[in-house]
Amino acid sequence: MDIFLWVKSLHVISIIAWMAGMLYLPRLFVYHVDAEVGSVQSETFKVMERRLYKAIIGPAMGASWIFGLWAAYELQAWQDGWFHAKLTLVIAMSAMHGYLGGCVRKFANDENTKSARFYRLLNEVPTVLMIGIVILVIVKPF
Repeated sequence: MDIFLWVKSLHVISIIAWMAGMLYLPRLFVYHVDAEVGSVQSETFKVMERRLYKAIIGPAMGASWIFGLWAAYELQAWQDGWFHAKLTLVIAMSAMHGYLGGCVRKFANDENTKSARFYRLLNEVPTVLMIGIVILVIVKPF
């Protein structure tokens, strides 16, 4: 049995889970901004955001890194230009992940100062990064 196919499958599965959360969390923030501090709605958003970040996005990001680096090793992709560019975008996605974690903490402490418009725009960042990553992996332009 070819272990690489299992590694690649687990990498894709973990990326799907990571991206689902990265796209959904800022959308929760958009709605949370309008919830009155201390309201049942606000407290519900806090629980949803914390669970999404800690139970889905975090483990999915970790698995994406583990299986992605394993796949890169199997492919011997370390010298390829497309891989370096992809790795740069994945690092940017990981930084975005960390930023969203900071947002979760701010909302949890009722310290958010950003607008719903800000979070709508922020919601586009993972999408743009994902497009670049997918093109680099599939097309391998360099």
